[in-house]
Parts: sequence; structure tokens; C-alpha cells
Amino acid sequence: MLDLFTAQISSALCSGSSAMASCRNVPSRGIANVDGGRQIGLVSTKPTRNSFRKSGVERKIPRSSASRFAVTRRLIAIKAVSIIDAPAQSSSRPSNLEQELRDLKKLQAKLRAAETQREKNQIINQQRRVASFLERNETLKDLLDFESLDERQFYLLKCLVAIGQEHVLLVEQSWLDLKQGPENRGQSRSSSPLKNALYVLLSMIENWEKTGDYAKCPTFFNLKIGENSVKTVNAKNKSCKEEISHAIDKLLSTLEDVETFYDCIGGIVGYQVAILELILASKNEWHSLSSQYHQDFSDASSLNEFHVPLGPDLSKNIEYAAQAAVWGIEGLPELGEVYPLGGSGDRLGLIDKETGHSLPVAMLPYCGRTLLEGLIRDLQAREFLYYKTYGKQHITPVAIMTSAAKDNHKHITALCEKHDWFGRGRRSFQLFEQPLVPTVDAEEGKWVKSEPFKLVLKPGGHGVIWKLASDKGIFDWFYSHGCRSATVRQISNPVAATDVTLLALAGTGLRNGKKLGFASCQRSVGASEGVNVLLERNTIAGCWEYGLTCIEYTEFDKLGIIDAPVSPGSVQAQYPANTNVLYVDLATVERIGSSKSEASLPGMILNLKKPINYEDYLGVKHSIYAGRLECTMQNVADSLFTSYPYRCFSKVQENLDTFIVYNERRKVTSSAKRERKAMDKSLHQTPDGSLLDIMRNAYDLLVSCNIQMDKVEDNTLYLNSGPPFLVFLHPALGPLWEVIRQKFRGGSIANGSELQLEIAEFSWVDVQLDGSLTILAENIMGFEKSSENEDAMLHYGQQCGKCRLQNVKIENKGVDWKSSENVYWQHKVDRLETVKIVLHGNAEFDARDVVLKGDHLFEVPDGHRLQIVTGDSGLSSTMEPIIDETSICGSWHWKYTLHNSHFNLEMVQL
Repeated sequence: MLDLFTAQISSALCSGSSAMASCRNVPSRGIANVDGGRQIGLVSTKPTRNSFRKSGVERKIPRSSASRFAVTRRLIAIKAVSIIDAPAQSSSRPSNLEQELRDLKKLQAKLRAAETQREKNQIINQQRRVASFLERNETLKDLLDFESLDERQFYLLKCLVAIGQEHVLLVEQSWLDLKQGPENRGQSRSSSPLKNALYVLLSMIENWEKTGDYAKCPTFFNLKIGENSVKTVNAKNKSCKEEISHAIDKLLSTLEDVETFYDCIGGIVGYQVAILELILASKNEWHSLSSQYHQDFSDASSLNEFHVPLGPDLSKNIEYAAQAAVWGIEGLPELGEVYPLGGSGDRLGLIDKETGHSLPVAMLPYCGRTLLEGLIRDLQAREFLYYKTYGKQHITPVAIMTSAAKDNHKHITALCEKHDWFGRGRRSFQLFEQPLVPTVDAEEGKWVKSEPFKLVLKPGGHGVIWKLASDKGIFDWFYSHGCRSATVRQISNPVAATDVTLLALAGTGLRNGKKLGFASCQRSVGASEGVNVLLERNTIAGCWEYGLTCIEYTEFDKLGIIDAPVSPGSVQAQYPANTNVLYVDLATVERIGSSKSEASLPGMILNLKKPINYEDYLGVKHSIYAGRLECTMQNVADSLFTSYPYRCFSKVQENLDTFIVYNERRKVTSSAKRERKAMDKSLHQTPDGSLLDIMRNAYDLLVSCNIQMDKVEDNTLYLNSGPPFLVFLHPALGPLWEVIRQKFRGGSIANGSELQLEIAEFSWVDVQLDGSLTILAENIMGFEKSSENEDAMLHYGQQCGKCRLQNVKIENKGVDWKSSENVYWQHKVDRLETVKIVLHGNAEFDARDVVLKGDHLFEVPDGHRLQIVTGDSGLSSTMEPIIDETSICGSWHWKYTLHNSHFNLEMVQL
């Protein structure tokens, strides 16, 4: 046990140092898991010369009790590394994981066959581990107050023991001492890991001095709770037992979530069975039969082949892209929107500067707003296009899957409330929270705990979304809004709605009655990305099955997939990237999600290659290789294979329930998943890299409008000087590029310029920009109106800000590109000079044949039009009210019409 405390104190001493930093990626055990969860015993009851030799350092043993603390200090230095490097020692470790798995599968089968809670109790009580644990820990009943637990709660704790996770219920005496410490010592509990560890060590030394032999001090060296310890707790600190009760309540809540949500695979026991199967699969290349995902691909068959899936390329087949986008606009009233936002996003390292607490991915400040706000803007842009095309108002229902990780659910709810539900009304949103699940260590599948009764929890992957949506009634809610399908996109991908991508995906699915669709793109060889494939399989029954699905990159070796280039010397991989931009038929995914079978948890995986970071009850930080059972939402496709009595690969794909569409990569995916470190030269999956792809898209769009500007070069230039320009266009300007091209014609944007347009009704003709231009319309797509008992609602229409620029030259110093405060991907920049136009209500701004030099601010009040022209002595401005007949709609607007699947715009003067 002394080893344990010396290691804790050493970790605390090293916290923040380079030595500790170098150890953080090394597999280690947390304070509660140092011994894999079993009782901790001393290496020797008395220190000997040999014990130091084993550590590689020779020290003389002190002869007096006065120098015992010196021994402790020496032990701190000696044992600091061994606690990280050494594998856990386990007295109860199963001799064979496969035997452990077989035993648990038998228990799983019995529990799944039981029809009542009483039958389950009888089965669990017969388990050897459960009976043995209760016998060995008789006094634990008093500490845990078992008598206050109901039948279900006691069953959940027994399940925990039955699957070999009894260490979660064992209480370290150091934890009890820490809980009692503040009252006993008259001090408040410190947040310092070093002080916390020293308090415990000081108490240990005091007891050591009294007994004269630390080996006789059960208070610190025996994790099995004794009667004396319990009485001490009750006598010294009444609140300690209350704290334990509170901790057990939280543990029981977690266990109930696991037992209930994973009922389709056997609850808590089924969760652990899946974990062990996947661990064995990773060690032995043995394909798990607990996972529908692995079952589909490892089923005994005479043929199991992967092919590159065929589908329309939206970047090349322009006519099809335009037609499919129109189908998507026409079908907008039948479409819902689904956002899986429950992920913890640890790699972004997002911190609230005011509180110091971690924030979820949805709160990332990106291009001037949070990522969630960006998704809603994209959706509103499609609704505005629908209004401009058909003259009808439509509000799309949005279902958001959240989680408790990093207070994800609370932050997202607060963000929506702050923005008054984005002018959509509370009733157009449904937030449903996914359960957090236990993490397990990479070796034995032991559940990781940070302190007694407290598990280290993480979200269980976005694949739980279908079952959870079924459990929470989300599908019925969609149906009540008239939806039969939905588009799905992830929060970390801000480019998925670029141009035709999302509309063409949805349009293809709606038009052809498909069940599931993927938006895909090219992928680089070796990228840490999954792939979309067409699976062809000859089953035991002699049938041929076909379907599109996704394979995670971590599964390539297991399934025999070669990550090869499309041609020799190419960096493009043969299989396209899975982007998790999906179209789903709601009735189909509801059927799968409510199936009460393994299929409702598609694509179960266990990723043990990444460290999990957590902090123990002493405040010491740990980083260990661990994972949790995750599901992948796109692998719902594994339940949608089409069967034929004969082989028909060459003609089969167009008749499948699944489909795929392709587009240029930066129009489909460019994720902001990880923080770019100071010396990191790779921009892949960082906000910086995603920003550059948005700038490249802006370049492609504006150049096609005959606007001259410099191309975005290689990413390496960004590291030294930032982007060549900043262009941020509100998606309601289109969102289809075909629409935007008719609002922009000619001109130039000089290198180093900034253009920000928060406006939809806009015209740019032969504008030359050399500097900074910002146009902010208060009403971008219409106006918000609220009644006494209802939320404010955005009403799409002509009552919005408008701006026309023709033959205008803008020259100013613009962005201060040398400022060290600039964060380009946040659109947080210092400016030396700028032209800023602010339009309130339905205000209008017109400028023609003028040169705007230097700093200018033009602010136009609601119901007025400001005209800027060249006068005899320079600029001439005229502010006038919009005449009564047009005060609501303004003096002009863009009229949208459809002709042969293409949009034509006409400027209508009123």
C-alpha cells in the first residue's frame, strides 16, 4: 500500500512537469485501479535491502522511527515510474478470458430467458462470485446500507459482482480518511493533489508511530472494510456515510441505464459479454458473434467480397445534381433533421475560460458562432430556398441526441434557450439524452473507476441513436410533424450542406424510395477514416446478399480489407470515405431500433488504442489505454441487405434499399475534431484545416462568378501567414451555388481581404474589394414575431435587409494580419480599417459608381434606404424612408423560378 501512496504523491509532485508529461501516454492504472481493483497488499511487511534492489536502486534501511519519513521520501522517488509501467497484479484474474466469456454467456442466456425480476434474482443469487463476495464482505452491508435497497437495486449490484467488477464496490481506507479529513483536521479539503495525498500519508504515519509497525495498521493496508472502520466512519463523520449513500445512488443510476438500454443484449451482463468478445477479437483475430456488425461479416460463407460502390458523382453529373437537389427541395416538408451531439470531443480540448470546465463539441466557437448555430443556419437556408421557390413557410423538426458528458445536455439546452430556439419554437426541437457507459481497461475488460462507487463514463457512440430514438418516442414525434425521412449530420463537420450535397442526397432517397443513403467522397490511403463498400455475400443457404455498408478503419485487418490506392502511385484510396452524412427512412430505422435484438445496436466496436484521461479522488490525473462499447449509426445498413437466389452483382445496385452519392471532398466533409497543437504541422481534422477548406470552397464559387482572386495554396503556407483571404457567406445567399452565382457578377477580391456577408437579398456587380467589407442584416431571411403564449417564430419573407453594390471600389487597411491575437478559424481578428454596413429591420443600402476609401460605418434604420453615389465634392449619401406601398417588402427583391430543374433569379423592382 505504501507503494500506492508514494506513487500518488510522486504523480502529484510531477504534475505539470515535463517528466510527468512524458508519462501521460504510457498505459497506467488509476488510483482506484492500481491493482486492477483487488485488495492491495504490501510487497513485504518490512522493507529489506532486496526490495530496493528489485527497484534498481540500493538504499540503506533506516534504523530509527525518526527517519521513517525519510524512507517514504526515498520510496516516492523509487516507485514513481513503476506505478505507470508495471502491469496490474491480480489475485482473482481469470486464468482464461475465453473461459470467463463462456461463463458469462451462459449467465447471459439464462437472464435473457427469465421473464420476471424474481426469476432474474434467483439466477444471479446462484452465481458463485455473488455468494462469495457477500460472505467475504459481510460488514460492507452496513456501509452500503443494503437494507435500504429495493429488489431491483440489489440485483444491479449483484450483476456488477457477477461480471467480475466487484472492485467498484470496494472502499479504499484512504478514501474514507480523505472524506473525514476536513472535520478531523479543521481544514477544508484542498484541490491540490499533493495536499490530498499528504493528508492521507500524514494520517498513515501517525498510525505507524502508534503501532511501531506499519504492517499492523489495517486502516491503510486492507481494502476489505472491517467493523472498526465502519464504526469509525459513523463516529467521526456522520456526513461520510451520507456521501457514500449519494455515491451509491449515482452508481445505481448508471447501472440502471446500462441494464435498461442494453436489454436487447442482456443488460449489464450482455454489455460485459460484448466487451470480452471484442477484446478477444482484437487479441486473437477472432470475430465476435455478439455484434451484429461482426456477425454479418464473419458468417460462414463460400464468398464474402467487398466492392467499390457505384453512385452518381454530383461534381461531374451536373444535370443529375441539379435535378436531385430540386427533389430535395420539393420534399423538404417530409424531411426531419437529426443531430447526434452526444460525443465528448476530448481531442478538441475545449475549455470554458470563465469556469475552467470542459465543453462539448457543439459549443466550439467556429467562424463567429458555435458549431450548433452553424447547423441551424444551414437548415434555415434550405427552408428559405423552399419559401422563395414555393412561397410557403416550413419549419423542419430537429431531433438532437445529447449526453451528460461535459454537461453536454445542459449546455445545448442553454444555448437553444439563449437564442430563443433560433426562431423556430421549442416545439420544433426534441432533445434526448444518451446514457453514459462504463470504460474498460485494455487487458482484462475491468471497469475503470476514479474512486469507490464512481465509474469513469463516456458516451456509447452515435450508433445508439436509433434504439434511443425508439425508446424516447422520437419517431412518433417526427411522424406527428409529417416527416417520413430525415437527414443526419455530425456536429464536427461544418461543410456537409455545401451547395447540392445534402439536398441531392435527400432528393435521391425520397424520389427512389430508398431506406438509407450515404454522401461520400474520395479518401486518402492510410487515413484514419472508415470506408463505404458494397458487400457481396454468398450465405450458407445458397442465397446471394448485397448491400452498402461502412467499415471502420480499425477493422480493416480483421476483415481482410487492403487500404490500397485506386491506381499505382496515387494517394487516393480505392474505397470512398464514410462521412456519416446520411439519409434515412424513419420507419425503417425505427423498425431496426425497436427490434429488441442486437441489430438495434449496429456496428459494435471497442477502440482500445486511445488513452482515456481522468482524475482520481486525490486530484491526481491519469491516462490509461481503455475504451467503451461503442456503436456506429451508419452500420444500421447491416440490417438492410437485399437477398437474391442467384448472383447478380453487375445489375444489382440500383435495386438495393441502400444508395450512395459522391461529391468533391471539401463539399462533403472537413471535420473539426481535434485541437491543433502549437508545433503541429498537420491540419487534418482541425478547425484550422476545416477553415481552409471553406476558403477553398469560397474561391471555387466566386471564381465561377467571374470574380478575380488568389487561390488557396498548400496548408503549409497557412502555418506561417494564415489564409490568403477570409470570405464568410451566409448560406441563405443560396445555399445552392447556382443561386449564388446569379447574385455575384464580376469584380475582384485582393489577397489579404476580408468579406463577411450576413444577408440573403444581395447583389454584387463589378465590385473591387481590397481590404475589409462586412454587411450585417438584422433580418436576414425575414422577421421574428412572437405572441403572448408562444415562442418567437421566424417568418420567412421579403421583410428583410437588402443591399446592392454596383461598380464599387473598396480600399482600406483591413485585417491586421500581423496581430498575434488573430484566431482565423474563429473569425476572431483585429482590423485596422473596415467598411461596415448595418441594416436594421427591412433597411436597404444601395451604392453605385463610388470609391470607398478608409474606415466607414453605414447604419440604416428600419424602413429606410441609404443611397451612396459620387457627388461633386466626393461621396453623396441620401437617406429616405421606403414609400408606404413597399414599406413591408422593400423596394426590390429576388424572384426565384424553376425551369428544367434549374433556378432562375429575376430582380423585381417595386
